[in-house]
Amino acid sequence: MAQKERESERQDKTSLLSQLPVDFAETANKQLEELADMRTELLARFEEANKWWLDRVQAEANFTSDVVSKLSSARSIPDAMTACQDWGARRFEMMAEDARHILEDTQKFMQMGAHILASGFVSKSLGKGLGVSS
Repeated sequence: MAQKERESERQDKTSLLSQLPVDFAETANKQLEELADMRTELLARFEEANKWWLDRVQAEANFTSDVVSKLSSARSIPDAMTACQDWGARRFEMMAEDARHILEDTQKFMQMGAHILASGFVSKSLGKGLGVSS
């Protein structure tokens, strides 16, 4: 009777061990897919931010060119003063837009970082590097 119980336990362990690689592979595939999705999303966010800032640099270059044009064509001091005042007002608007956009970008990247940390990819990697076992 005891031998049948041992044999039954051994079969249970064997079936569990044979199932382990399949489960491990499925979990690893899911994690790799999640990591690839996160990487894709992060790269998309970087690309989006980069495009916005490149467009902003182009807009500032065009704006500066317009101001220089107005200043060079000014026929009087009041015309030059008006051009400078317009430049100052628009420049402050652009700085406010820049600050708002920096905050939005920072928030997006912080959310991505929190998502990565919450998923455990970073903490597991750091734990292995520090010799900590989970």
